[in-house]
Amino acid sequence: MKNLRTLTIVALLLTAATEMRAQFGPQRDLDTKYATEMVQPGTMAPDFKMKTPDGKTFKLSSLKGKTVVLDFWASWCPDCRKDAPEVVRMYREYHAKGIEFVGVSMDTDVEAWKRAIEKYGIEYPQVSELKKFKETDIAKAYGISWIPAMVVIDPDGKVQLSTVLTYKVDKFLKELTSPKQRGAEERLTLDGGKGKLSAIVQKPELKEGARCPMVIFCHGFGGTKDGPLFELVTDTLQANGIASIRFDFNGHGESDGDFQDMTVPNEIEDAKKVYEYVRSLPYVSGVAIVGHSQGGVVAAMTAGELSPGSIKAVALMAPAAVLREDAIRGSTFGTTYDPLDPPAFVELWGGKKLGGSYIKTAFSLPIYETAARYQGPALIIHGNADRVVPYTYGERFHEIWPGSEYVMQEYFDHGFSQNVYRTTDIVSHFLIEKLK
Repeated sequence: MKNLRTLTIVALLLTAATEMRAQFGPQRDLDTKYATEMVQPGTMAPDFKMKTPDGKTFKLSSLKGKTVVLDFWASWCPDCRKDAPEVVRMYREYHAKGIEFVGVSMDTDVEAWKRAIEKYGIEYPQVSELKKFKETDIAKAYGISWIPAMVVIDPDGKVQLSTVLTYKVDKFLKELTSPKQRGAEERLTLDGGKGKLSAIVQKPELKEGARCPMVIFCHGFGGTKDGPLFELVTDTLQANGIASIRFDFNGHGESDGDFQDMTVPNEIEDAKKVYEYVRSLPYVSGVAIVGHSQGGVVAAMTAGELSPGSIKAVALMAPAAVLREDAIRGSTFGTTYDPLDPPAFVELWGGKKLGGSYIKTAFSLPIYETAARYQGPALIIHGNADRVVPYTYGERFHEIWPGSEYVMQEYFDHGFSQNVYRTTDIVSHFLIEKLK
């Protein structure tokens, strides 16, 4: 029996090591396979002259002095059709900021090309040689062997980005066109469930006696209140008349406590304390809550534990309900243990110690049962390339909340690093719509 137990533990350790490499090792994307022959950043973009759908001649050089996005696509291409609404959205957002888009079609049937332009509401210029993809001069000039593909050209005519991934273009244009200033902040401390919590409040300028909604932000396991995933949302909310508070849970960041004593239940107590503080502010008209990863579990369960109507909206970003299954199988972030008899603590990365109380409480944590009590507006956003928390855990929240919105971001990881701006825009727009 003892030998069997030893073999089991060894097997768990080997499995955990494999999982860690899979989750946190270098990630390859489609560009490593399909964009290797495309024109490289820093080179001059080849000029071209092609016909529009109505037979007029268009020259790329006519847009010299402007940033230009070339969108290589075709009406017969399934991936292009899937990407078309996103490219149209990007055009509408960035054209207003001075960015030009040009669609370069690989169609041979002009009528099918025209129908697709109308179907997707494409408003930017379209050109084509009306030849087979591999026979076009433009594909050879730009090294296009796969569509959809996009190339960003700067005002001097130099290539800045070549990719087959739409989200990379969106991220590049967002960084190019967005102001870099942060909103005004107020730093404070408030009572938590296990000591003082460090917090930051951002609020819009309000006239005397005026009120506004406020959003509580809950960070993930081992995280803090800082970073673009929350800050980009809070800045947008502030600009749209909504206040926010982000804070460090006990044992994290600048807050009191020891990480080893942290559990999901005492993080829920922290969140409730923050809610009580927010509700005491005379200018706050209503409260919403947002959480990422473990903070998503805390946000969902807090919303479920508070009385109906207390929370006006919930947004979960890659909610880590997997933490219960991790505890049951005795493996958290690659560290293994006996879940039925956990030690006082287990060692994690960077010297962090996960307390045995965390494992014991996570083992039977009623995540979905508690969250289901909340029945207000909700958004769940998850990436299907998330190897820390599979997207199916986000789908489960969508199932228990009738009428909730679910957004799956293709190719996105647990931290939405592929394009954090797109993720935060979706969360911001949802909160503005529900709270204003």
